[in-house]
Amino acid sequence: MKKLLLFSLLSLTAFAYAQQYCGTDEMHYKMYADRPGIAKKVFQNHLQLEAFTKAYTANNKGKSRAALYTIPVVFHVIHINGDGNISDAQIHDQMRILNEDYQKLNADTANTITAFKGIAADCQIEFKLAQIDPDGNCTKGITRHYDGRTLVGDHSVKEIIHWDPSMYLNVYVCEEAAGLAGHALLPSAADTISEWDGIVIAHSYVGDIGTGDPSRSVVLTHEIGHYLNLQHVWGGNNVPGYPYLPVNDAGNCAYDDGVTDTPNTIGWSSCNLSHQSCGTLDNVQNFMEYAYCPTMFTEGQKLRMHAALNSSIANRNNLWSAANLVATGVNNPVYCAADFSQDKDLICEGITVQYEDASYNDVSEWNWTFEGGTPATSTDENPTVTYSTAGTYYVKLVSGDGNSYDSITKTSVITVLPSPGIANSLIEGFEGNVLPTQLLPLDEGGYADWSITDSAAVNSNYSLRLNNLDAMAGERNQLTSEVLDLTGISDLELSFDYAFAKPTSDAVTDNFRVWVSKDCGENWAIRKQLNGTSLLTKSDSVIAPFVPTASEWKNSTVSNITASYWTDEFRIMFEFNSGGGNDFYLDNINLYDPNMAGVNLLEERDFRLFPNPTQDVLHLINLKQSSPTSYSIYNCLGELLQSGSFSKQTQINTSELPPGTYLIQFNTIDQSVTKKFNKI
Repeated sequence: MKKLLLFSLLSLTAFAYAQQYCGTDEMHYKMYADRPGIAKKVFQNHLQLEAFTKAYTANNKGKSRAALYTIPVVFHVIHINGDGNISDAQIHDQMRILNEDYQKLNADTANTITAFKGIAADCQIEFKLAQIDPDGNCTKGITRHYDGRTLVGDHSVKEIIHWDPSMYLNVYVCEEAAGLAGHALLPSAADTISEWDGIVIAHSYVGDIGTGDPSRSVVLTHEIGHYLNLQHVWGGNNVPGYPYLPVNDAGNCAYDDGVTDTPNTIGWSSCNLSHQSCGTLDNVQNFMEYAYCPTMFTEGQKLRMHAALNSSIANRNNLWSAANLVATGVNNPVYCAADFSQDKDLICEGITVQYEDASYNDVSEWNWTFEGGTPATSTDENPTVTYSTAGTYYVKLVSGDGNSYDSITKTSVITVLPSPGIANSLIEGFEGNVLPTQLLPLDEGGYADWSITDSAAVNSNYSLRLNNLDAMAGERNQLTSEVLDLTGISDLELSFDYAFAKPTSDAVTDNFRVWVSKDCGENWAIRKQLNGTSLLTKSDSVIAPFVPTASEWKNSTVSNITASYWTDEFRIMFEFNSGGGNDFYLDNINLYDPNMAGVNLLEERDFRLFPNPTQDVLHLINLKQSSPTSYSIYNCLGELLQSGSFSKQTQINTSELPPGTYLIQFNTIDQSVTKKFNKI
């Protein structure tokens, strides 16, 4: 190209692919606001690197290296659980894509148009996940950290963890990337602010599996181009405080990217391969474009990246040094630890679980033990196991490389629920100060959790509280029911009481959702959502932890659980998503057939008891709510063992009853019903 590049002092470059475009102006201004006085040093680094690049290009043009440049990489997954905590497999898929793109092995290189095929380059750069961390410990090159800064994804995520950037390329996978798809430091700025050296990328732009997508999977390829001193193909400018040249601007023809074989262009975010924006055919398929059809780097870009890798600016020349490859373990992986994951941890009887070995590194042998599973043992790398009997089970893995071995046992790693489910309605008032066995809390490691409280309730003593005031925005907390058999019912209704307030007058984004499943939780459908004013039960803000009064509760009814869900594998899930609000309360969950509860005469079906069989506690429910009501427990000889009164629901202590079969009689003023239960 005909002009010398005016290199941008903007330390943060960004790329967005198809769905999301570049928006770096704010980050540009923020960098200089946060770090006043850096402009001079960055510009000095730029001049030094440009001089080195010019000399390197002149001396190496047309030459081919005998070996690849190897760059050790570490992925830091910054998450609040959920989709953002992407799998190892998704990261491995991204590594595959990087190596294909930088070695001209990508299948779509066949689509490169004839005009540019001759200069499409094998950049001779490879990327390997680190095998040794900065402290000399073994690693899989992937770290995971629960932190709310993932919701922003700016430079602050690098304060969480930052491996020596002279040894590793740090990649931060976040929920957001400062509103972009990804952003990276150019070497001249990375040398100035080394604690910011690295790349941040949104999780949905990693790989083409999991939350990734083929059309977005080249974003990291683009960002590493910036990391190795490539500009966008339409160029940039070097005026401090002045934003990057906007893509698709006619004035961009006057600027250059410092690479001789990339034609001047205004830049494109659409894939028209016949564009001639500055008088010659544009290289729209270049990885440093914004169009969504990239296939190539040019030979000139390859030389520019090699120059960056041979320069001391930002220590890029140390990354691939023999000593660093030994220190990071990338060329000689050594087995050091057993680990595994699975695709499900809560299933019904008869469901198959896929286990995946996550041992590291260089693993060649596996010996699995599956309590309660079929098969009970396996030597496969990634076995599938079926569980036929309800219970909670452990899994053990012994893995190794033929010389060294390690083992890991995860207790209670898989919970199997009975199928068909329990022929019972879900009637829960949380009385007894114990979280009921009918509801299973999902703990994702956040700052909030569910607990029974006696500080507030509706017509009773206890309710369920989520300490949402302590939660981080974006946290998800769930309660799932055990499996229920709803076959034979004629109607279905769900009702519950709830209370919620916000801590300040500011708007909050919390929401509460009710989901249902007809296949034991394999698939879920939403049936109720409360947010905004529909979730608030107190209009005034409450700074201290919220404790509702009797008038600060609301009742909600869900009547759209259609007959297609009345199966013998029905489950219900309550989900609260935190968004800056105060504590949340839940009470009196009633899921039942209203026709059964509305008959005039007292019948056996008007009363529920669970669990049956029981051990220490038996819950009693009066669906008809006749009053007064009492109960009496008899043994098989007809001897009265225990009695008491209740109105709507209560629980009784059965811990002192010996194992056996008992009769319980429910009594109103002029009628009685007898049911049987077992004590184990």
